[in-house]
This record gives sequence, C-alpha cells and structure tokens, in this order.
Amino acid sequence: MAPGGMPREFPSFVRTLPEADLGYPALRGWVLQGERGCVLYWEAVTEVALPEHCHAECWGVVVDGRMELMVDGRLELMVDGYTRVYTRGDLYVVPPQARHRARVFPGFRGVEHLSDPDLLPVRKR
Repeated sequence: MAPGGMPREFPSFVRTLPEADLGYPALRGWVLQGERGCVLYWEAVTEVALPEHCHAECWGVVVDGRMELMVDGRLELMVDGYTRVYTRGDLYVVPPQARHRARVFPGFRGVEHLSDPDLLPVRKR
C-alpha cells in the first residue's frame, strides 16, 4: 500500500482496458477511448526520459512517484534550478501542440486525459 492506504497499482478494471503501446519497455499504460478524447493510465518500472515531442492538449495528475516536465522550454516552478518536478497529487497541463519533454522515475503512476481520441496506439492482444 502507498501512503494514505492507496494501492500501489491501478485496479483490475483499469488493467483490463486495452494496453497502450507507449514505445518504451519500462512504461505500461492502459487506454480508455471515447469520441472526444482518451484517458491514459500509465506507470514506469524504471527511469524513462521521453524526448521532446508534441501532440493534442493534455491534462494530467501524478498518482504516485515523481515526474520532471518541461513545456515549450519554460521552467515554470523551478525545483533544483532546472526542471519542474511533479509529485503525488500535482496537476499539469500541456497546451495543444506545445513542445515538451518528460522524465519519469521508478514507481511513477499517472493519469492523463488527451483531447485526441486516436493519439495512443493500442497493443494487439
């Protein structure tokens, strides 16, 4: 159990959703797709640095662990002088087509709502 009595993994009804192909063996994710967007439940087994990229608008929350995020080269709230560090309960927004990069650490779990329902490829079962 995580602090506060929260389970350390997503519940089974999330883990039975279609699995996202996130392009990194150390990342796992599950996708709930709808007409107006998709929700990604994702987690990191080891540290992963996601290179700069852009996509549809994204709203996210860190469920557990930590993530560093840089959007459009801006260092919004500087922790350590270089990057914004997000931890449990922190919310973040990536505007549409904003260049951004992220680094997630072992034990990271997050939930993101992306405005493009077809953004995330799904693994074949």
